Amino acid sequence: MATQNILWTPHSKDTNLSRFQGHLEMRFDKSFSDYVSFHKFSVDESDLFWKEWLSYSGFKLHKEPERTLDHGTHFSKSRWFPGALYNFAENLLEVGNPNDLALVFYSEDGKIQRIKYSELKTEVLKLQKHLMTLGVKRGDRVVGLLPNAPIATIGMLATTSLGAIWSSASPDFGVRGILDRFEQIQPKVFLSVESYLFKGKQISIVDKLEEVSLQLAKAGGVEFKQTIIYDFIEPVKDFGKIQFPFRYSEINRPDPSDKLLYTSINFSDPVYIMFSSGTTGLPKCIVQGGGVLLNHTKELSLHCDLSKQNRFFYYTTCGWMMWNWSQSSLAIGATLYQFDGNPFHPSWETLWSMAEKESIQVFGTSAKYLSVLEEEKVQVKLKYSLPSLKVILSTGSPLPNSGFRYVYENIKKDVQLSSISGGTDLNGCFALGNPNLPVFEGQIQCKGLGMDVQVFDDMGKSVENEKGELVCPTPFPSMPLSFWNDDSGAKYKSAYFETYDNIWCHGDFASITAVKGLIIYGRSDATLNPGGVRIGTADIYSVVSTISEVKDSVIIGQEYKDDVRVILFVTLSEGISLDETLIKKIKEKIKLETSPRHVPALVLSVPEIPYTVNGKKVEIAVKQTVAGLEVKNKNALANPNSLEHFKNRKELSV
Repeated sequence: MATQNILWTPHSKDTNLSRFQGHLEMRFDKSFSDYVSFHKFSVDESDLFWKEWLSYSGFKLHKEPERTLDHGTHFSKSRWFPGALYNFAENLLEVGNPNDLALVFYSEDGKIQRIKYSELKTEVLKLQKHLMTLGVKRGDRVVGLLPNAPIATIGMLATTSLGAIWSSASPDFGVRGILDRFEQIQPKVFLSVESYLFKGKQISIVDKLEEVSLQLAKAGGVEFKQTIIYDFIEPVKDFGKIQFPFRYSEINRPDPSDKLLYTSINFSDPVYIMFSSGTTGLPKCIVQGGGVLLNHTKELSLHCDLSKQNRFFYYTTCGWMMWNWSQSSLAIGATLYQFDGNPFHPSWETLWSMAEKESIQVFGTSAKYLSVLEEEKVQVKLKYSLPSLKVILSTGSPLPNSGFRYVYENIKKDVQLSSISGGTDLNGCFALGNPNLPVFEGQIQCKGLGMDVQVFDDMGKSVENEKGELVCPTPFPSMPLSFWNDDSGAKYKSAYFETYDNIWCHGDFASITAVKGLIIYGRSDATLNPGGVRIGTADIYSVVSTISEVKDSVIIGQEYKDDVRVILFVTLSEGISLDETLIKKIKEKIKLETSPRHVPALVLSVPEIPYTVNGKKVEIAVKQTVAGLEVKNKNALANPNSLEHFKNRKELSV
């Protein structure tokens, strides 16, 4: 368990969360003594809670719902707000003041683009009218291979304004990785840039577009209409073999009298198609609807205390769910800051310089980014005071204890550090921050409002202060509507409901602490079982990350002599070699700070650790490689060749 060390305490409870809680107390003659009792109400009276948030949040409806929830014969068949009609894009475009900034984009080369809400609406209208000429309508798919820049937001909003479905990927994906995603959903329109910047280099993807557009045209047949090329860095001189190419710059400006069309859809209609990482096969196509936006506004407004005209930033790509999550800040009326490129180019100052110059109030990033800053011993606070910054968000993997301490010692002392955890599956969080609660070292502050988060032991019993499976026994608005091309629902049920009957099992190994915070120990399918005792990889990573000689690591469990032995692979800092002295140091530190069961049987050196294109460590792929099994979808990896270092090692023979 994590220490009970308090790192931050709120100065005031004058927050959006307090105001909404007060609204519910007055409206329903309730009194909540603390957050735990408020959360219990939000779960016990889930229908009432979400109905009130729909109204209180200002969610724009074309038609009111007949009721809040229809419980289906199975959890996965539940449907939220039957009868209601709305438009997704309208809820993001019609909240902010027309003259306020909607988007601010920082390019890696230092260029800055600022777009007001009124200007954003004009750009969306321009693309909307063009999509209409191509016959894009409700239920059609439009996909984007785009950087985290305004064009991605414009593409998504123009698509969803028509009731069509948006899906995106990052331009650094390989051809097979792109097609593994987009081919499955047969888009009508493909929107892409011609190149992007990374580490100061312009990287052309024109050759990539030729192959991708060709295969999408084959998959879609006559339904595939166009490949729209947005000149992100410089115009393409020759389209080569790109199928049905069209320059975005040639789309006509709308007439001053033209108005945006907002096509009505219901809460069971798709808005987004998200993709799982796909390291064990083709990525799952996760279909999501309007409940995602309702949950996003709850998370951003109540848990992040984001308000209209606040300045919000999340370092992400268009291939990660945090991109979709960050877009919903527009539904609060905030200003969304975007950055594309390497956050360490030309130095670590890139993002923090922007944060100070722009007075960013909510700054989001990955645990990996913070760990790199920590490894490099960067002292942000010595150069940037960040007076406006009130929240730092971290996700992607569990943030170790040392990461918590690093933020408060080296970035800013008076800031709410919100480690958040959820996933692509729900496009949101099960556990996240709370502006009214203290931050405890190593813990996520609380369960999300309206989310029936529990931890089950091996007997399927709900427990606290014990490690187990993170589950959600009751439906929630951002649950997937379905999986694409899964008419029977078999794949959907297999993904979340095989462990427990009719109870969502999220696949995280977790515990609920004495102060009702949460600790995530890693994916439950990657947990270790030496001697039959389950332990989380995050426990070991937390210790190893504090060892200066170790630059990175990955941990697996290997079947060995009718048991499981823990194997720790490390990449070492420059000039360091793995000798017996260092191995002893690593093992002794793990034993001292965790337990004897956590101590790896072997510590081995590798030059590189495999990650997905979204920056997540892939323990399962390493485990499969060590076992001599084929990793089915290496296209999901950013560095697939790194797996070669785990093959046929004599130390691992069983």
